Amino acid sequence: MLRMTALCTASAIALSAIATVSPAQAAFHVIKWSGSEICQVWDESVPTKPFPSNYTAVSKHVGSFDAALAVKGGLMKRGVCKF
Repeated sequence: MLRMTALCTASAIALSAIATVSPAQAAFHVIKWSGSEICQVWDESVPTKPFPSNYTAVSKHVGSFDAALAVKGGLMKRGVCKF
């Protein structure tokens, strides 16, 4: 039990050190799901792709979530997205 606690503590310290050293590279864009008018803000820092893979990117990358929501709002006004 003591070894498991030590391993968890060491892992937490190592991950904290990596997180503080690496710069935050946030990139968001709006994707539209095929077969529907639903658009979603997608965070590129997530290491996986959206599932299922039937989507298209309908915006360029922007630097913040708020900016991506503004882009989505503009797409909704133009009729590209309904939700």
